[in-house]
Amino acid sequence: MGLLRSWVESANVPGADFPLNNLPCGVFSLGEEEPRCGVAIGDYVLDLAALEAEDIVAPAAHAVFDLPFWNEFMELGSRVWAEVRIDLTDMLKEGSPKQYLLTDHLHPLAEVTLHLPFLISEYTDFYAGKHHAMNVGTMLRGAENALPPNWLHIPIGYNGRASSVVVSGSEVRRPWGQIKAPDAESPIFAPSRRFDIELELGAVVGQPSRHGHPVTVAEADEMIFGYVLLNDWSARDIQAWEYQPLGPFQSKATATTISPWIVTKAALEPFRVATPAREKPLLPYLQEPRPLLYDIALEVSLTPDGGRETVIARTNYREMYYSAAQQLAHHTTSGCPMNVGDLLGSGTISGPTKDSRGSLMELSWGGKEPFAIDGGTRSFVEDNDTLTLRGGAIGDGYRVGFGDCSGKVVPALTDPWSRQ
Repeated sequence: MGLLRSWVESANVPGADFPLNNLPCGVFSLGEEEPRCGVAIGDYVLDLAALEAEDIVAPAAHAVFDLPFWNEFMELGSRVWAEVRIDLTDMLKEGSPKQYLLTDHLHPLAEVTLHLPFLISEYTDFYAGKHHAMNVGTMLRGAENALPPNWLHIPIGYNGRASSVVVSGSEVRRPWGQIKAPDAESPIFAPSRRFDIELELGAVVGQPSRHGHPVTVAEADEMIFGYVLLNDWSARDIQAWEYQPLGPFQSKATATTISPWIVTKAALEPFRVATPAREKPLLPYLQEPRPLLYDIALEVSLTPDGGRETVIARTNYREMYYSAAQQLAHHTTSGCPMNVGDLLGSGTISGPTKDSRGSLMELSWGGKEPFAIDGGTRSFVEDNDTLTLRGGAIGDGYRVGFGDCSGKVVPALTDPWSRQ
């Protein structure tokens, strides 16, 4: 498939994130107006609440777009998802006779405020990138014991905090926590000194599963509405002290930043690729019925306060060992019900080379090998650094992009108990 040309000229610019092939889903507001649903096209957002009010797009008997989230639309199911996408594509394509209906409902992206695109029901983060797991495991346990015995058989994950998921552009405050130096008898309570990021993709669950009823991998794939970029901020020094025996807790609860646009599964369909060859055969319930990963180029940049941006890593989502559908299917095996709006973090997406590592802990090898940025070096995130994730699937003359997923780290509170 090549570029679908639109009468919105900025959607036809080579390399633009939001061509007609994309139409990602977001929530926006203008000035003091209430947030509502829209799709990105070129340099604009198309106001779906306005189209719904004028009966130009009418996916349900009641309004689903004049809301500050996409959950109610997702609940309508994949048939409605497809119908609305077809209608919008038809109206936005070059030469459409319906152009006049939409022109007044386009707003420049530079003039709107973007919000979380959906209500996050629950948040689960996985540890499903083999290169990342090998790197971290080698640092902690040595190369011969890098992977836990279960890693090649099961998508490992933990339940995170939906309440601390924030949209791109939100500031992230450096957390306090218990930290214990290797040679100390007791921990101290202090701001994290080894604050980090994790480059991930987040899967957005658009259809529920029944309590007590596991789903297949194929069914899980159908349940996914789309994907967001996801940065799982991580306090490595807090994590090192707390993670035995139950895994991360406060070290991962500071914030998780997601991009403001949900790129739909339909937009990513041309970019499907298979998961990698298995070193150990998976149990039948986890085997993929068709390619379930996507060829999505990803990068991380760091911008120091008052400095210039440096791209510090480049990798690809196809490096993952387990797909989102496999993770979702495994999540239901206990009978755990999945809800519309559940968010599944892929796990850190690292590649095989040093410059493709998706966390600062890997890039600096635990702080032992600081890496260069414009005007200096870094081992971990410093105060007032801005970290930005970007990603896009590259087609024939077009790019299906996610927009920026960025966050600036601000200094820890001087007194964490202050109510000022």
